[in-house]
Amino acid sequence: MTSQLAVAMRSPVGFSQKSTLRIAAATILLLAVTYLVVMPLVRLQMLAFDGGFSQGYGQSDVMHIIVTTVALGLGSLAIGLGLGTLLAWASTRLSHKSRILPILPILPIVIPSVAAVSGWVFLLAPTPGYLNAAFRMLPWWSDLTDGPVNIYSMQWIIILTGFTLTAFVYLFIREGFANIGADYLEAAAVCGSSSLRVFFTITLPLLRPAMIYGGGVALLLGLGQFTAPLLLGRNEGIVPITTNIFNLMTDTPARYEAASAMGTPLLIFGILVVAAQKLGLGDQRRFVTHGGKGFRATERSSKLAAAVIIIYTLVSIVLPLIGLVILALSKFWSANVIPSKWSLDNFAVIFSDPRITSAITNSIVYSLVAVAILLPTGFAAASIILRTKRYPVIGKLLDFVIALPLGVPSVLFGVAFLLVYSRGPLPLYGTPWAMIIVYITLMLPFATRMQMTTMLALGESYQEASRMSGAGPWRTLAKIMLPLMRSSIGGAAALIFVLLTHEFTASVLVRSIDTNVMGTILFDFWSNGDYPAVAAIALVMSCVTAVGVAAAMVVGGSESLRRL
Repeated sequence: MTSQLAVAMRSPVGFSQKSTLRIAAATILLLAVTYLVVMPLVRLQMLAFDGGFSQGYGQSDVMHIIVTTVALGLGSLAIGLGLGTLLAWASTRLSHKSRILPILPILPIVIPSVAAVSGWVFLLAPTPGYLNAAFRMLPWWSDLTDGPVNIYSMQWIIILTGFTLTAFVYLFIREGFANIGADYLEAAAVCGSSSLRVFFTITLPLLRPAMIYGGGVALLLGLGQFTAPLLLGRNEGIVPITTNIFNLMTDTPARYEAASAMGTPLLIFGILVVAAQKLGLGDQRRFVTHGGKGFRATERSSKLAAAVIIIYTLVSIVLPLIGLVILALSKFWSANVIPSKWSLDNFAVIFSDPRITSAITNSIVYSLVAVAILLPTGFAAASIILRTKRYPVIGKLLDFVIALPLGVPSVLFGVAFLLVYSRGPLPLYGTPWAMIIVYITLMLPFATRMQMTTMLALGESYQEASRMSGAGPWRTLAKIMLPLMRSSIGGAAALIFVLLTHEFTASVLVRSIDTNVMGTILFDFWSNGDYPAVAAIALVMSCVTAVGVAAAMVVGGSESLRRL
């Protein structure tokens, strides 16, 4: 009796101690993430208010810069959201024999953005572009000396940016389809509802989280797009805010205050979009169904759906790769393609250059270290965010802070990181850790969101059953959660590694002589006009990211790439 009383008296105390430790750990994670994400942005705005607005918005062409940015964002959003939704819907119309086809719309992510844009330039540059040269052989364009397509125009910058966003939209919306139980759709069909009515009354409302999140991400990425405008826009004087920020930062002397001020509208809009996403989604558990069967189309498989996916893949992947391969095997860039003179000399040159080999090594090492830190951090953050009853305030704050990097253009974060880490209290500029911390901050939303999506789909029944069987939290994690999430973790690792190995928007501002990565080296060769070397480096970047995806699939299983 005495021993039972002692146990009863100790239990509340033990529970209180565990709760205190959990809250303390969650608070530490929140503070660390807040420092990583918020501190650079605060430093950026402090500099903007120190005379930056008068400098930045005193530029004579500021209205043209703003209009160009809005047009780029909205145009690319329309293309990305439309194509992404179409491809996601088409993927649900495929038979089980076509399991490879739903993976194809994801593959454009494997090709670095800077490489894809370079490939399109080599195809559609007005005079030496390979595809333009082929077009001029057709009767109705035979009188032209250049064109007929001008890759440096605003329309093509929007199109290429839209292609970049399509894969991201596809990821979110297809995952939304996967979380819809087929039981609900079949019940509606049995009650006499038409396919169109089922889509608008059941499918579309349940897709709301994916469409809000995917559309918001696409809009923010479109407004903050840097690669295509930087590489293509200079020829025609097309300068959105991101390019203007880069120009201000690379002026002599650098105009930090003006660059900070020019990024303020994008920062404010990004924060508003992130907040609207959180308010629009609310409790995300109400959008997940746990029926016995996953979503599947009620109609039979469609050949047209398969054709849509194949055509998109050919246009977004095969064509730019063809442009890169042709130039990488050529001695110089010319509209005349002579296969008999092709060689591997460009690859021999780049692999004998210590700057390039060092950049390749840096990209791989920095990305792997960042992935190793991001996966457990994202898992912990997702667990805290989903346990709203246990962490009502910390969870909501953590959710908002982690989502902020999606609302801030990478070039703006690059400026902010340069300001924070080039001086105290953490003077990391010039060290590998400066790049790694930048990578961790940029990828936090992806690491958290992708694991949280799987946790939502799994629900809490498995964990509750494990606890009822007497297993502790760590054993439940090791024996239940991690095995069930293996493919999701592998997919998260693949996506993060892919995005980081070809990241150059923030890297080009934070880098030093010793911390170049593949993207920054490629940009240097592009600026110097050494286009055959650019094509060779772009192909190497694509191969590195492809190897990273393959390794993640080995670790996470064959479902890893699908679960991207």
